[in-house]
Amino acid sequence: MNTNNFGVISKIYSAALRGVEAVEVEVEVSAREADGANAGRINIVGLPDAAVRESGDRVTTAILASALNFVYGVHTVNLAPADLKKEGPSFDLPIALAMIACEQEEELPQARDLMIVGELALDGSLRPVKGALSIALGAKAAGRKRLLLPEQNAREAAMVSDLEVYGLRSLHEAWKFVTGEDSTRPPEPRPTLVQSNNREHAADFDEVKGQHNVKRALEIAAAGGHNILMVGPPGTGKSMLAKRMPGIMPDMSEEEAIETTRIHSVAGLLDAREGLVSGRPFRAPHHTISDVGLLGGGTNPGPGEISLAHNGVLFLDELPEYRRSTLEVLRQPLEDGRVTISRAAGTYNFSSKFLLVCALNPCPCGFFGDPVRQCRCSPRQVESYRAKISGPLLDRIDLHVEVPLIDYKQLSSNEQSEPSATVRSRVSSCRSLQRDRFEGIPEVRTNSDMGPKVMRQHCAVSPECSMLLEQAMEQLNFSARAHDRILKVARTIADLAGAEELGPDHVLEAIQYRSLDRKLSFS
Repeated sequence: MNTNNFGVISKIYSAALRGVEAVEVEVEVSAREADGANAGRINIVGLPDAAVRESGDRVTTAILASALNFVYGVHTVNLAPADLKKEGPSFDLPIALAMIACEQEEELPQARDLMIVGELALDGSLRPVKGALSIALGAKAAGRKRLLLPEQNAREAAMVSDLEVYGLRSLHEAWKFVTGEDSTRPPEPRPTLVQSNNREHAADFDEVKGQHNVKRALEIAAAGGHNILMVGPPGTGKSMLAKRMPGIMPDMSEEEAIETTRIHSVAGLLDAREGLVSGRPFRAPHHTISDVGLLGGGTNPGPGEISLAHNGVLFLDELPEYRRSTLEVLRQPLEDGRVTISRAAGTYNFSSKFLLVCALNPCPCGFFGDPVRQCRCSPRQVESYRAKISGPLLDRIDLHVEVPLIDYKQLSSNEQSEPSATVRSRVSSCRSLQRDRFEGIPEVRTNSDMGPKVMRQHCAVSPECSMLLEQAMEQLNFSARAHDRILKVARTIADLAGAEELGPDHVLEAIQYRSLDRKLSFS
């Protein structure tokens, strides 16, 4: 608390979101007496957006509704650093507390090591804010020991260790806390990660009749983190199989859950009752989605669908129906596992390590190459339809698998298919093996993440396997990237089989999953 000829100055620490990161902001409030037209004026400076500028009316009304002392003087609110854009209503609570402290000329002993965020309702109650987990991590990074925020955000923020989190319901409770009147309030306990994605009620693999070869390919994709493309006529179960992918993927670790929760919280999609995203995300954007909707960005850059699918599945149905320009933005994130968005104000990074599952018909009518039903498309229509998918994008998809029509006997069979839980146990064991293998290499989590140096160590091939690869490269015109992806898939197949070294069977099966390269060529 400072006093000078210009009035009383009070300071409280808060935070602003910048992408998925939180930056500490100093909320400084200066108050001085005023009469006439100037009485009650609140000037907010420091690059505030419309929601921040409007906070003055919310704050004054909430203070009066909370029966706290307030004088209609002139208040200047400075949000520092001044060159950082401030967005959203999360500064309501720190502004209100600093204004009250100015009016009462009272020191706030509890606020020295405290970061405060929260939106105020007109009756003084607190509403949840976006990005609570990122704010908690930002508070810890800034050296703050405690975080004060709305009760609905407390469970999410409490996941950060070595930080005391206090969830409150009103401005009145917050004032009692920062003045030390409520010094006995215990912090929110750190929750344990509970896998609460209701797998027992989720769609299961045993509901899909037949398609054993496709299920095998999906298991390999889930085990090694490989992208997969399914090609087949309408009604063969492509979408049905894709929606069951999260059910065969292993449970998320605490690190993965925190990464995923940060993105969903910043996007405003987090369920406050759960606190954390514990189930693998499954995102299936419509083919009319824009480049920004898929990649992320906008005036105030936010995460797109590929970031919301981080650590989960991104399903693109009817792949050629997407605009080609939209599909091309996938190329860099598929390689790097992150999205970088550059604006005049700075660069924003969003994690986007997802498993891409794509589905498409072989032609616009869907029956090109069907032995029974006749295709109604002209060769030009087929070529135009397929040309929407570029060769470089296909190169980045590890597995291409055909999804054929199934006959009546398979549909009506009472044979029990393998449930998702059984497949998931094999996938989890394979992922555990990879975790041990790549320990100490943080950028590599699964076989699909391996770079050239790691591949030389773990994907060595025998002379027989080398000969098979050479023949495939010459006959099917595979690219160098396709060659590396064959080896990565072969490594996953060997891991599922419990083999330490790559064998001819593993390599041949991996080559089989690239056989659509030639069929989908557009020459």
